[in-house]
Amino acid sequence: MTGVFAFPALLPSFVQEWGLSNAEAGWLAGISFAAYALGAPPLLTATDRIDARRIYVAGALVTALSSAGFAWLASGFASGFVFRLLAGLGLAATYMPGLKVLVDRYRGERQSRAVALYTSSFSLGTAASFFLAGEVTALFGWQATFAAAALAAAGAAVVVVRLPAVRPAAATAAPTRLAGLPAVFANRGAMAYVLAYSAHCWELFVWRSWMVAFLTFGIGALGLAHVPWPAPTTVATVSGLVAMAASIGGNELAERVGRKRAVAGIMAATAVCALSIGVTPGLTYPVLVAASLVYTALIMLDSATLTAGAVAVAEPGRRGATMAVHAAIGFGCAGIGPVVFGLVLDRAGGADDAFAWWIAFAALALVGLIGPLALTLGRPRERVSRDGG
Repeated sequence: MTGVFAFPALLPSFVQEWGLSNAEAGWLAGISFAAYALGAPPLLTATDRIDARRIYVAGALVTALSSAGFAWLASGFASGFVFRLLAGLGLAATYMPGLKVLVDRYRGERQSRAVALYTSSFSLGTAASFFLAGEVTALFGWQATFAAAALAAAGAAVVVVRLPAVRPAAATAAPTRLAGLPAVFANRGAMAYVLAYSAHCWELFVWRSWMVAFLTFGIGALGLAHVPWPAPTTVATVSGLVAMAASIGGNELAERVGRKRAVAGIMAATAVCALSIGVTPGLTYPVLVAASLVYTALIMLDSATLTAGAVAVAEPGRRGATMAVHAAIGFGCAGIGPVVFGLVLDRAGGADDAFAWWIAFAALALVGLIGPLALTLGRPRERVSRDGG
């Protein structure tokens, strides 16, 4: 994960060093997630028949290669694009297949909590990535950051390859790698969670991609001569820890009040916060930091809940295929979102214009409202069961 999220952590530096437009910056931030969306369906449906551990290890090695290539060969938009795309394919073979590694090995009474812990650990990895990028780059340069990311990915491969092998319970009616996908699309309840998750991913990865740039703009708008404490990359690091706690807490809330009800309220509150955060650069820096952390928490409150919901309503033997659709559409939106956000910034006045930032966040708020609408129209049935619903 470090190689994927080190780039957004250093986005303002790359914009300046490589002379990128906001749209180009959005492409480089988002292409990894678009590549994830392309790679996820065949990789995840394969986990219904072969041990996901094998896919994870291969993906970790691809991620290591992409980070090493970015460190030593990337010099501008075109070369950076290639290695960012490769990083997304590596992520596709590790994130959700990693979840399948977990659910194939843990089928206890609280599997939903295990799923929530795993998905929320994504935020911990994001926080570590922002911290590593900020600290290592300050000392040794951005190339060293991506070299360290390559070593971390190789280490993950070593850890997972040592896990015991399992044979997944495959669906007998799945003769080809993608044959299970039509049944997933026919599952109205699962697709409701998939669409809500897609809106969530759009919001989340726009924010993760542009947070440091937004905070950097806020510092400039306040006319501060020096970068105040905490620095933007430090705020992004803390936001990752906030996100992990929010994801776990949100799942616990959903267990008590119901997934649909929890998600609807959370996404509505997130939309309101998106409209508000666009005006915070004109206020004090502590207010900007506090608003950023609140926005992070609201975005992440429903993350684990949406994934656990999709797993819970999936047909037996179709969990891998359901997770494939869940990840492909969700991360497809994650790839598009940062690009659209950058385009809106360019069209509305540029990244140095406060009103342009507000317009971009207002557009983001509208996307977030798709989630409650999808769950209302899809009417997924709650199946809170002892085996992980």
